[in-house]
Amino acid sequence: MSLLPESASFEELVQDYFLAVRGAGLMLSALDTELLTTWAREGVPFEVVARGISRSAEKALWDARPGEPVLRSLRACRRQVEAEIKKYRELAAGAGAPEPNPKRKKARTWEETRHARLCAALEDLAGRDAALAPRVQRLFVTVLAQVPSEPAALDEQEARALLALLRALPFPERRSVWRDARGAGPEQQVMSARARRVSRRFRVLAAVRRRLGVKEV
Repeated sequence: MSLLPESASFEELVQDYFLAVRGAGLMLSALDTELLTTWAREGVPFEVVARGISRSAEKALWDARPGEPVLRSLRACRRQVEAEIKKYRELAAGAGAPEPNPKRKKARTWEETRHARLCAALEDLAGRDAALAPRVQRLFVTVLAQVPSEPAALDEQEARALLALLRALPFPERRSVWRDARGAGPEQQVMSARARRVSRRFRVLAAVRRRLGVKEV
């Protein structure tokens, strides 16, 4: 998901991802930087915060005017990011707690919960769209057979599933999705090629999710 090397700090990773998804800008404001420092102290994986950013951006994407940044500030993502942090902490605590009753089923991890929600969303899609049902069933064998053990791999798994479904759509519908994903404002010209690719990929995945009616997971 990130454009930076593995040695980059949490703050650098989040800033880099936010600006790429936003589609404009070169740096954060002082208030945004202060908020980012607060999130860094939470000690959660970068992917948890990035997920909150992408979900906030998806919700704002369809109301943004052409050429206008999807998000005006990192603070606009605060509610969604902190909701993701809360969910991650609750699931992590539940998965790590000792089981007083050995017969009681162990709590799911954050990754297991998200994987289950993605599978449920795709099963719902297969029930609603008979033409896509065979492709969805193949995804359960080829892409979704295992639960990734880390957030980054889980994000990649979800992206692979959505892009495979995009390729399964009739050409006119694929073209419509790509048209919906187009969004190159003048400020994107100063972004790096890699940042533009991340921005483009975010928009494509958001457009696929919207077209297929696949809920957030």
